[in-house]
Amino acid sequence: MNPSVDASLPVLRATRVTGQDSARNEMTPDSIQIRACTTLEEFGRCVELQRLIWGSSDRDLVPKEIYVVAVKVGGHLLGVFDGADMIGFALASPGYRQRQSYLYSHMTGVLPAYEQLDVRRRLRLAQRDDALARGFDLLEWTFDPLAVEEAYFNIEGLGAVVRRLEHGHYGDSTVARPAGLSPVRLVAEWWLRTPRVEAALKGQRTRPAARGAQVHVPIAIGNGRKTDPVVVEKIHVEVEEQLEPWLKQGYAIVGFERSQNTGSYLLEAETK
Repeated sequence: MNPSVDASLPVLRATRVTGQDSARNEMTPDSIQIRACTTLEEFGRCVELQRLIWGSSDRDLVPKEIYVVAVKVGGHLLGVFDGADMIGFALASPGYRQRQSYLYSHMTGVLPAYEQLDVRRRLRLAQRDDALARGFDLLEWTFDPLAVEEAYFNIEGLGAVVRRLEHGHYGDSTVARPAGLSPVRLVAEWWLRTPRVEAALKGQRTRPAARGAQVHVPIAIGNGRKTDPVVVEKIHVEVEEQLEPWLKQGYAIVGFERSQNTGSYLLEAETK
């Protein structure tokens, strides 16, 4: 894919954008730096990264003006840099619900060539550090119920919990609707100061109670998403119909297990 480039935006270096073998050979975890973005040039680079990471169309691009506003009203824009090259970012804005202030992480992403360097985890931890430094106890974001690897990372790797399933979260955005699927999202709640999160970040798992419920997702759904959207949409509906009643009863997703063929959401009634 050769995404179109807005001539008004600064161009990322070609070796990093195209993911050539020569660039991959130069990558090391020590070369990656994460820091706050503050300039219009950096905001513009994030717009271009949307095209490169997610294949976003022009109609779905978040313009740089939104980045400006998010930073000015108390959110953050963290850039991931390999030397002088920006290779990823995280955008978050402040929110308020039920007398609880929090940061809502609207977008986090890195160029695919850097996924093996654990950049995504470092980016979430940088978000956590920034949130805690400014007095936030909660960071939220949404994810696709069928995204097995992301579910495992959010719940087991970070210690997030899920209490809500939202319909039509992103309207008709093509980013939120791969293959034209319904944009149903699970809301990850990352309570940053809890023992659960501290344990997860140390690699320690919090076991759900035996009395909880389970909802299963096929591991191979990622391949089906590309080859048979009708089948994927059917599974989407089945998973939603199983999860939603439990969540409405006050249960939370507090664990995720993977076997060779199946991922399983583990639910139980619990508080933070």
